[in-house]
Amino acid sequence: MLVISLLVVVLDNTVLNVAMRTIADPQKGLGATQSQLEWAINSYTLVFAGLLFTAGILADRLGRRITLTVGLALFGIASLVSAYSHSPDQLIWARALMGLGAAAVMPSTLSIIANVFDPRERGRAIGVWAGAVGLGVAIGPIVGGLLLEHFWWGSVFLINVPIVVAGLFLVNTLIPESRDPKPGRIDFVGVLLSIVGLTLLTYGVIEGGDHGFSKIESWGALVGSVVVLAAFALYERRIEFPSLDVRLFSNSKFSASTGMIGLVFFAAMGIMFVSAFYLQLVRGYGPLASGALFVPFAAAQMVFAPRSAAMVKRFGPKAVSTTGLVLVAIGLASWMFISETTPIWIVGALFFLMGVGMANVMPPATEAIMSSLPREKAGVGSAVSNTIRQVGGALGVAALGAVISSVYRDHVADGTAALPAAARDGARESISGGYAVASHLAGPAQQALIHNVNDAFISAMHGAAVGSAIFAILGAVVAVVWLPGKRPATAPAPSTAESLAEEQGVELVTVGE
Repeated sequence: MLVISLLVVVLDNTVLNVAMRTIADPQKGLGATQSQLEWAINSYTLVFAGLLFTAGILADRLGRRITLTVGLALFGIASLVSAYSHSPDQLIWARALMGLGAAAVMPSTLSIIANVFDPRERGRAIGVWAGAVGLGVAIGPIVGGLLLEHFWWGSVFLINVPIVVAGLFLVNTLIPESRDPKPGRIDFVGVLLSIVGLTLLTYGVIEGGDHGFSKIESWGALVGSVVVLAAFALYERRIEFPSLDVRLFSNSKFSASTGMIGLVFFAAMGIMFVSAFYLQLVRGYGPLASGALFVPFAAAQMVFAPRSAAMVKRFGPKAVSTTGLVLVAIGLASWMFISETTPIWIVGALFFLMGVGMANVMPPATEAIMSSLPREKAGVGSAVSNTIRQVGGALGVAALGAVISSVYRDHVADGTAALPAAARDGARESISGGYAVASHLAGPAQQALIHNVNDAFISAMHGAAVGSAIFAILGAVVAVVWLPGKRPATAPAPSTAESLAEEQGVELVTVGE
């Protein structure tokens, strides 16, 4: 039952990866611009990340079953609204509501596992829970591709509704209610400040990519985000029950581990966003075929993540995580050499390499987070790593999307100069806009525009690959400098917190869709 509840949350994000091209199509979808597509992803992520701590406290205070029930219901309603959205803006707001529901589902499922299962069975239960996440990551692109091959774009959201209904029935039939007798207070001010700050930061980056960073809409939002996030950090230091205990970051090992998680997801999620357009537009693959090419990434994590904990014990967190980040950086940097005619098996191999690398990043990082905290802070450590992962992924999509927009416009400008003003603006907005304009042309003019649009997008993709690889390398530097090495042979047996880290490592690897 808990698997079903979580599966619907994970499935939604991975399905969306293959649906972006269709949603951008003016005829088949909503005609969403690239910035609107970025917001469709990030509105979900920012709300999810901003409310994760508060949702956990609410679950402890009000009851975990009722919180899970409300979260699933919200997720189902928002999925229904998303499926029948009539505009990109409506989809963005519906996705934000889905993030609210997901924030209630995620901590509730783990809390229920911790309270329902006997300690001797808890590790196995978390393993099954994590396996379901991996399953969602793996089958999501295939499910999305199948739906888009046979139905309209809204079907990728509508599929959530029957799963939610089944989850609601099972939750209220099989799960006993449980509460924390001494829950913490809800930090409403901190939650509001964090969401406003992160939204301003994301808006400033996306707006800068669309219209340039010299405009007040961009730099003003970025300055405002710095002010609000600084106020958030100061406020969190002063209250008794903060939504994010920023004092934890005074521990260098904790800071380095969470920073490494943010950097690797910043790098990987940005290039995953870009690759969807490369596969479906430049290469001309349908949703199903392009979805299948994402499977090696998830399969690599499912195969190698369970083994990475043993590698950490043998070689230490520093060696394993550094190796993983280097593999991710190599996979990302290799996109610089991908062209319109690159054999497609090479693209699949790069996804697999990135998956292997990330499978060897998250467990060491999580182990370092958990081992740097006292046992009673283990849940806080897990929540922080989840939040940093979500925020890193959102900023990666925003920042690398901005790189794509800026470089694409610069490279496509000359080839669209002869077009009428409206068509020229459409072609320069994004690669999807370029293909939409080309669909109204014929003969040599159509082929020339498509060739120009593809060349401009590939140049932009190469720029994004450089940026993402740099952030992965920065993560490797952080691992080398601050993560601990191999334990001495005489070290005592792993503590309970370290055992939990091993379990959480599997979980956190696969959630990064």
